Amino acid sequence: MLTAYIEATMHRARYEILPQDGSFFGEIAECNGVFANAETLEACRNQLQEVLEDWILLRTRKNLPLPTIDGIELSIQDVA
Repeated sequence: MLTAYIEATMHRARYEILPQDGSFFGEIAECNGVFANAETLEACRNQLQEVLEDWILLRTRKNLPLPTIDGIELSIQDVA
């Protein structure tokens, strides 16, 4: 389920070429603070996915909710 969530979230990423230096900027609007900047589109995508994974881990650790993406809901559940 985690892989499906990451893939679905990455499909929502938006990229643009920055006019100042020609680098690529990517962000995922549904995930506040998840963005990346790199020299190539591929490097930007890879960096963005790493940032997303760290963001998921941080929110999970702090017991913060994650947005539902394409019907996929990740939630923390207490295990007895």
